[in-house]
This record gives sequence, structure tokens and C-alpha cells, in this order.
Amino acid sequence: MDDPLRPRSDGGGRTLILGGVRSGKSRLAERLAIESALPVVYVATAHAGDAEMTRRIAGHRERRPRDWVLIEEPLLLAEVLARESAPDRCILVDCLTLWLTNWLMKMDESGLHDQTRALLEVVAEAPGRLIMVGNETSMGVIPLGELTRRFCDLAGVLHQDLAAGCDQVILTVAGLPLVLKGGPA
Repeated sequence: MDDPLRPRSDGGGRTLILGGVRSGKSRLAERLAIESALPVVYVATAHAGDAEMTRRIAGHRERRPRDWVLIEEPLLLAEVLARESAPDRCILVDCLTLWLTNWLMKMDESGLHDQTRALLEVVAEAPGRLIMVGNETSMGVIPLGELTRRFCDLAGVLHQDLAAGCDQVILTVAGLPLVLKGGPA
């Protein structure tokens, strides 16, 4: 039986990895990127706004291979993917929900809409291997605040739209991957 987490032999495909905080989704994404045997471009959407986030970012940097190209882009994700995607390259995006948060905090409704549409278009056409990580936020109590509810709604719709176009969708829980869609990726 095929291992559903093994990369395709041609190195291509789109994978969406979802999970809660500290579920193991980033480690799984990094492992899949390494196993692709392709040069990796790591697209980080976070920016350090405080000491705690600075530590989180440092932890991610420490465990990534040194030969990976790092691009830090909090807003223009579609542009980066369009520019960097290639048949002989693996792009790892971490994290979609931080990217969404960045747009919500910018309070630019039109920009968020345009960038989301652009992202979905680029993902549909991107050559090579694409691995995207997002936080699954809508599996618990409904948030009290309007902005938090909006974030959860937007993240849910974004994840559904991306999942529909991905070859593989994986949910991680307690470091364990559960393949929801697709076989070898």
C-alpha cells in the first residue's frame, strides 16, 4: 500500500495542511518539503510584533535546513507564489491564517478580497510542489468578538476553497497526520 504522505515521483502537487496550534502541521510540512527532494522556497507570512512571536519565529528558523530560500511576505502572497513557483521547486507557505490576520488587521476589505482571489488563482495554476499550512480555528467554541468570528469565517471559507483545488489535504492532531483528501502528494 502506498504511503499517503509520500511525495509524487514528479515532485509536483498541491498540499494543504491544517491543524490547531502546536498540532505538528509545520513539522509535517517541512518533512514533506524535504522529501520532495526539490529546492525549497519557504514563504513566511508572520512578522514579529512581540517577544513571544519573535521566539516562535526563531524556533521555526532553527529547525529549517540552511539551504532553503526564505521569503518573508505578510501580505502579497499571491505575487510571491506567482514569481517563485517552478516545476523544479517546492514552495512551502507557513501560514495562511497569519496571512489572513495580517489583512484583517490592515482593515482593507477590498485588498483582502482581491488578494484572496489572486491567491486562489495562483494556487490553481502554480507549477511544481506547493505545500500550504493553515490553522484550523473553527472546531471549538464560537468566539465572542465580531472580528474573531469574522476571522474564523474567512479562514474556514479560504481553507474550503483551497482544499477544493488541492491534490491532498491533511489534518494534523497531536503530531499525527490524517489524510482527508488525496493519496501520494
